[in-house]
Amino acid sequence: MNSLRSINSDAVLRFGPYAFHLRQRLILEGDRSLRMGGRALDILQVLVERAGSVVSKESLIAHVWPTSVVEEINLRVHIAALRRALGDGQNGQRYIVNIPQRGYSFIAPVQRDRTGTLVPVETEHKPQHNLPARLTPVTGRDSIIGSVVRQLPVRRLMTLMGPAGIGKTTVALRVAELLLQHYQDGVWRVDLAAIDDPAQLVKHLSRTLELDVGGTLLGQRHALVVLDNCDHLLECCRAVVDNLLASAPRLSILATSREPLQAAGETLMRLPALAVPPASAIYSVAEAMDYSAVQLLVSRARARQQGFTLRQQDLKAVREICRRLDGLPLAIELAAAQIDALALVGLQAQLGNCLQLLTQGRRTALPRHQSLKAALDWSYEQLSPLEQIVLQRLAVFKMAFTLDAAIGVISGAMLLPASLVNVVESLANKSLLSVEQGNGVTRYRFLNTTRAYALEKLEHSGYLRAFELRYERYISRAHWASIGQVALQLVE
Repeated sequence: MNSLRSINSDAVLRFGPYAFHLRQRLILEGDRSLRMGGRALDILQVLVERAGSVVSKESLIAHVWPTSVVEEINLRVHIAALRRALGDGQNGQRYIVNIPQRGYSFIAPVQRDRTGTLVPVETEHKPQHNLPARLTPVTGRDSIIGSVVRQLPVRRLMTLMGPAGIGKTTVALRVAELLLQHYQDGVWRVDLAAIDDPAQLVKHLSRTLELDVGGTLLGQRHALVVLDNCDHLLECCRAVVDNLLASAPRLSILATSREPLQAAGETLMRLPALAVPPASAIYSVAEAMDYSAVQLLVSRARARQQGFTLRQQDLKAVREICRRLDGLPLAIELAAAQIDALALVGLQAQLGNCLQLLTQGRRTALPRHQSLKAALDWSYEQLSPLEQIVLQRLAVFKMAFTLDAAIGVISGAMLLPASLVNVVESLANKSLLSVEQGNGVTRYRFLNTTRAYALEKLEHSGYLRAFELRYERYISRAHWASIGQVALQLVE
């Protein structure tokens, strides 16, 4: 049993309108009990027992999780839940404040009462869920996970977006874990990856949530549903989500998809790549470990190879590996699996053939998550034939490109400029191209791994050399046009 539960267990701590009965692990506001999770109560007890003092984050974590290694975001999430439950900040009353660089402090006056009337103990609420056990820590996602955790209970519908391998499911499951104590009727993941027939979606959802298909799905249940892998069932998902949110006012939905569901009230959250080192030199191992892509590579390498240590002479190779793999978590994990066989320098040398190299995934994962090529295959197969053709041909661009450049290189009698514009925007919407804005100009860019995949497809089609020549001619014309424009400006 947690040692916190035996500290002054007969006392009742009173602050504001609240009475904290330590023995019964119960907080009353008048006659109403507040529903809080066990960890949140542990944190509150430490802070109230030391009211007026600053308690460091490290000390709080050590007291509340004495036998576990946890991430700081766990603490932040429970502090946020405490503040919501206590109405912290409402009507000018503050209870818990953050002291930058130091920790947290409980600032409200506290009275200790050993004669308070105790009430019958309520049965502790145990959140229900079907979340899989997490075997590894989540790296480099604290900020976005914290943002989703804070917003989701209020916004109700959020969609995590991003390309294949960016870690949408990983982030969604971590958010769900952290919100277990918030949703009284549980947190439920509904994985749609194995469903091909849209007609099966409602049946699958009902079976997962143990609901009557013909009745009102969730009614007044206070729950979170994670709709994972919505990409191939967008229209059906949109209809189901709209119906669920309308019929269940206390329900929240977190979806993962390459593109928006376009449901009413949807909040989009695009997942960025992990932070990669800059092209400039890295001068120390400590500096390299500031980047989340390097952290993930090293942690996964250590899991595979006992005694693995990042050395000074490895920094150039590590930087190049992380950059060439675009900071994609799936690609980095698959690369780390090769380090014991190839070493870092050997892995770096093989990155030109990255799609074939990054094939040794987790056997227990879904087929499309077992390798980077499988993940890209799945995304590619969801495209229309025209989208597939455009994706292939755009791969001849080695750098970011504008729509005008795309029209100049790959449009033709069978691919008119107006159609091409729509397809490029669709590919960006599906997270197969990233969008960059600068100086009033929109540019599109491939991830290195996606470009390598599309180039391979273009080569198999037999048109690679033809479009490489068209690209080279376009670049040459653009170069000479730029020189001519500069010369004209000089004359003027």
